[in-house]
Amino acid sequence: MTESPSPVAIVTGARKGIGRFLAERLLSQGYTVVAASRHPCEWAADGLVDLPSDVTNEQAVRALVKEVVARTGRVDVLLNNAGAASMNHALLTPLDTFNRLVQTNLIGTWLMSREVIKVMQRRKFGRIVNVSSIAVPFRLEGQAAYVASKAAVEALSQVMAREVAELGITVNVIGATPVATDMTRGIPAETMDRLVARLPIRRLGTLEDVAGVLDFFLAPGNGAVTGQIVYLGGVPNI
Repeated sequence: MTESPSPVAIVTGARKGIGRFLAERLLSQGYTVVAASRHPCEWAADGLVDLPSDVTNEQAVRALVKEVVARTGRVDVLLNNAGAASMNHALLTPLDTFNRLVQTNLIGTWLMSREVIKVMQRRKFGRIVNVSSIAVPFRLEGQAAYVASKAAVEALSQVMAREVAELGITVNVIGATPVATDMTRGIPAETMDRLVARLPIRRLGTLEDVAGVLDFFLAPGNGAVTGQIVYLGGVPNI
């Protein structure tokens, strides 16, 4: 096994939207990027390794990480971006929907992190960045299952940050504002308008906003930054 001379990042949910943008950002910074989505990527680039995988399936996740190590010998960054959302009142949320959100948002993040940490600890270095939402601190009405799953991601991240600090691994969270992607297009305009009106920075988020926080967490001088949640849009970290 030959170790890749360039840093290696795994990005889940990299087929489109925020995940694709962040994967392209990492490629531009010299990373070899492994795209891990349920379906093959609809785009290609130098340095992109497309390995479709289901982050909710334990065997699939183990096989994915094993393949990445076989090809590159290392994992420097894990970006847990894959996610699912649903707009439902708590009383109107089907069990299947709740399970799907928990499996994708929480279980997927945990499985990927668990397996990748086993690789990162060999080099005493790693950066894990998980994606959450301002819906969590807002306790956003109509998104009970989504908020619950993302709140759990935040708690998981902060516990893991403490557990792996001695291994040279940091774990942080991006609390994104809504960005115009496929995931948000189904949200009624009036709902979006009400949410934006509650923000100190009253606009939708941009892909660059999210990438800026990722850049911060991965910056070489920020190895002491861990267990942090950075909410965009001016939302306080409460």
